[in-house]
Amino acid sequence: MSADLDALLVCLYVLVDDLLPARRRFGRPPRISDSELICLAIAQVLLDCPNERRFLRLAKRRLGHLFPYIPGQSGFNKRLRALAPQLLEAITLLARPSPSFCDRLRLLDSTPVPCAASRETVRRSALAGLGGYGYCRSHSRWFWGFRLYLLCSPDGLPVGFELAPANAPERVVAAELLARVLEPGKTVIADKGFAGAEFEQLVTALGGRLLRPDRKDEQPRFGSLGGIRQWIESTFDTLKDQLSLERHGGRTLNGLVSRIARRLLALTAVILHNWHTGQPGRHLTAYDH
Repeated sequence: MSADLDALLVCLYVLVDDLLPARRRFGRPPRISDSELICLAIAQVLLDCPNERRFLRLAKRRLGHLFPYIPGQSGFNKRLRALAPQLLEAITLLARPSPSFCDRLRLLDSTPVPCAASRETVRRSALAGLGGYGYCRSHSRWFWGFRLYLLCSPDGLPVGFELAPANAPERVVAAELLARVLEPGKTVIADKGFAGAEFEQLVTALGGRLLRPDRKDEQPRFGSLGGIRQWIESTFDTLKDQLSLERHGGRTLNGLVSRIARRLLALTAVILHNWHTGQPGRHLTAYDH
């Protein structure tokens, strides 16, 4: 099996069409199916073309042999917002067959998802009252929007995720995420922000084990864990630099969830396809042109 965009989209279509339950519809059948539309959206993410009008023009030339019908920008955007639940479900369905899903190690962290850059934009945004102001320690800056909490395997495969306002307590959100998706017997590696006896007890109660870098004011336990912590940092770098996470363009909550889900699904599909092609890992270069 080849590692190129066409092969990835064909395999993704087969899996999504088989695994996702069909939606009930009324009236005339659409000219492009839900499964085809999801694959088209993943192609947009991998080709790094956030502008939908520009991408749809590109798709007619680059992907016309795979998609007999390319919708207009309005229909494309509207259908994908409605497909947000299916996109989220597809991430889990594609992650489970991946060999790295069975890894006993889980990486936990969060990353900013900015949604506005000025006070006036925040005030007028449809996300006003939903997002919040948060501080990004790695970049020493404040931002307004949300945080994406990600639980993944060592190769970056998304196992669980949560979108929360940027000012939401990190440990509270992470606890809700772990209670929902953490399986017994897993070891969770997190950063110092998740320190606390109560959070550690929660992970233990769920059948897992929490490892995190030692703080300066406590007895040495696990060390700095710097090399392992870099694994999830590199996953976030992939989401931001190659999959344009911070250039999502979401203006409503449904739109934001849909656009983030497309990027996580693209990452999941690439990792699974790379296993099938005998090149395990998070390598996207073969699919971005």
